Amino acid sequence: MFFLLFFMSLQAQTFRVAIGGFMHESNSFNPAKTLLSDYRIQEAGKGAPLGEWRRSNSELTGYVEGLEKEGIAPVPTLHANATPKGPLARQTYETIYGRLIAQIKAAGKIDGLLLALHGAMVVEHHPHGDEETVRRLRKELGPDFPIVVTHDFHANVSPEIVKLSTVLLTYKQNPHLDTRERGQQAASIMARIVRKQVKPVQAVVKPDMVYNIIFQNTYADPLKPIADASIALEKRNPKVLAASVSGGYQYADVPHMGPTVIVTTDGDAALAQKEAQRLADRLWNTREQIALKLPNPAEAVRLALSEPKFPVTLMDTGDNIGGGSAGDSTFLLEELVKQKATGWVMTICDAEAVQAAVKAGVGARFDLAVGGKTDNMHGKPVRVRGRVKTLTDGKYIESETRHGGGRYFDQGLTAVIEAEGSTPDELNLLVLNSRRIVPFSIQQLVSLGVYPHRQKILVAKGTIAPRAAYEPVSAKIITVDSPGSTAVNPARFQFSKVRAKLWGM
Repeated sequence: MFFLLFFMSLQAQTFRVAIGGFMHESNSFNPAKTLLSDYRIQEAGKGAPLGEWRRSNSELTGYVEGLEKEGIAPVPTLHANATPKGPLARQTYETIYGRLIAQIKAAGKIDGLLLALHGAMVVEHHPHGDEETVRRLRKELGPDFPIVVTHDFHANVSPEIVKLSTVLLTYKQNPHLDTRERGQQAASIMARIVRKQVKPVQAVVKPDMVYNIIFQNTYADPLKPIADASIALEKRNPKVLAASVSGGYQYADVPHMGPTVIVTTDGDAALAQKEAQRLADRLWNTREQIALKLPNPAEAVRLALSEPKFPVTLMDTGDNIGGGSAGDSTFLLEELVKQKATGWVMTICDAEAVQAAVKAGVGARFDLAVGGKTDNMHGKPVRVRGRVKTLTDGKYIESETRHGGGRYFDQGLTAVIEAEGSTPDELNLLVLNSRRIVPFSIQQLVSLGVYPHRQKILVAKGTIAPRAAYEPVSAKIITVDSPGSTAVNPARFQFSKVRAKLWGM
């Protein structure tokens, strides 16, 4: 009778769980440090973040929905997010972490913390920034306080962060269309923890390999069967609370770079270890299927022009903004101009060129060297002649579930240039934006009056993430082995901190 009354009292108790996040995917090979000004920071009491979080499709949305479904009060703290770039400057990290812990302390009595961390944050003084964040929180909140962490699929998970967290689970899909579901799953697990219905134990296995980003599409072989197996494991065995397979992030020169499997069970350490090893072995056994054979920029443009059906999307992997690149690579632009392609659309981040277009005005002649201005890794500026077609503020909304679950986007003041060689039916359109923006959404183009289905060639600066947006409008997608800070061939980079003898390096 005592135990029955005890559990009934737990069910009736009103729990409060804090939610927040501190996100960044940090490219060790991008020399531009990530600064405080790069971040968008939402804090409790400053703009009612719960309202916006409810309208999105991110893991924060899932946190809120999942907790409220369980009758638990979500307590917003802080969420900070920035477009991928170079490692965080020391002061950037210290400032944001300081504001995060201040918000958590100001939240009053809380029973748990749901925390969105990317998993590939690199800080000047901490190679695994997310691990450092959880280490500090664990020290502040106590050894038994429930901390449930969600990571991006591209997390470089350290064994230590798994030890420090109560539960750590990652997105299962890439493109990331399941962010909301992962947040809901994390909230459901948290509810069972605070009600003392489960006692999570975790096992982590890291196969000694690099799982190249080219093959990190969970909707295609060879990764799809493994991602499906992790989902099936959760459904098949009620003792398994979460099964996560992350592909890793190959542009972070850190000790625990590479794929990871984490299995969390209710009190069964042996089961967690067995299943984590089984999934890790499946990753290792795909080695022969993940060899790189991709066209360079010149070959890719020739292939696109020879295709019978359009549009063809070229994935500019070397300038993958979602991987932390500059966003102003010109290798593909140079080839489009050189090969006299028509009907193409390409985006370049060049605030200087945007200002020149603004100064000239809509309809005026444009003649300027664009792109290739950030560093020496992404090509040289390419001269573009044409006319200023449109100018916009660069803001747009994505109402569908796309990679990452975002809804509101802002590429800054934006100019569309109708470049030389255009015809009335086949426009060459250069989109110049002032802020780097990952091409998660086709609305980036549509909002500018660019209609993808009318074009012959689309260029997306990414690898896997843009597929959810571009596959529905593309007759074919060609992945390009282009140079840059996110080049897909690890041999282009010099690593110094990763584990020795990783397969695929």
